[in-house]
Amino acid sequence: MGAQLRVYKRRIQAVTATKKITKAMEMIAASRIVKAQRKVAASMPYATELTRAVTAVATGSNTSHPLTTEIETPTRAAVLLLTSDRGLAGGYSSNAIKAAERLRERLAAEGKEVDTYIVGRKGLAYYGFRERKVTESWTGFTDSPDYSDAKRIAGPLIEAIQKDTAEGGVDELHIVFTQFVSMMTQNAVDDRMLPLSLDEIAEESSTRKDEILPLFDFEPSAEDVLDALLPRYVESRIYNALLQAAASEHAARRRAMKSATDNAGDLIKSLSRLANAARQAEITQEISEIVGGASALSDASAGSDK
Repeated sequence: MGAQLRVYKRRIQAVTATKKITKAMEMIAASRIVKAQRKVAASMPYATELTRAVTAVATGSNTSHPLTTEIETPTRAAVLLLTSDRGLAGGYSSNAIKAAERLRERLAAEGKEVDTYIVGRKGLAYYGFRERKVTESWTGFTDSPDYSDAKRIAGPLIEAIQKDTAEGGVDELHIVFTQFVSMMTQNAVDDRMLPLSLDEIAEESSTRKDEILPLFDFEPSAEDVLDALLPRYVESRIYNALLQAAASEHAARRRAMKSATDNAGDLIKSLSRLANAARQAEITQEISEIVGGASALSDASAGSDK
């Protein structure tokens, strides 16, 4: 019985140590969520004004630009998938991967080939295990991305969409990331970044009653302005997605670590009850042995007196 009690005590010590680690990780993730939310809020004014500028050029000119012109029969699309570099975040990466798989199936059903670009080791490991081709990947910054990271990612994607499909280019650019809604809600979404949908832009502009886009004269030309603005537009969209994904990752990790901490606490209580029961059983057995020994000595002493 003593050996069983020692086993329970060792398990309680191990679970207690694990609980301390998960509690610390929960607190770290909670502190990083606030920083990530601030970065998301700080990036919004630039992204909003840049979108308005691109909208003005796209709707205020008759220029046919490859980044704003819909292809009649698109045959190839690029999908950028944002996952995490580290685990212990619940279903964060798996939900994003599932959304990318659904998008891939939808594009394949439309007759389009898909080139996959991946951010994060989890997504890269998923595709590597299944021996699927990955056009390009980036790792090492998912929990705290910078604008320079978004710029590195945007470069190959812009180059791909500017090329002809016969030369390895693509007709569309999609992004799959986890949208941060609140501390408890994060949704894996897919969005088409390029080419810009002028119908959606017109509809969005019409809903803003206080905003009237003026007519512009573009120097040196509207096409040159689009050449300069649209790469910045893609970079800002990717940067905003990276920031939202980082906030979502921290929120998912905080939630997962809180659940692990609570489960560790419940397990410690259960093991403590089992240890107490084992100790009580051991004490009862010892008392029984003492009483039995005393009774045997008493009987032996009474027999010798006779």
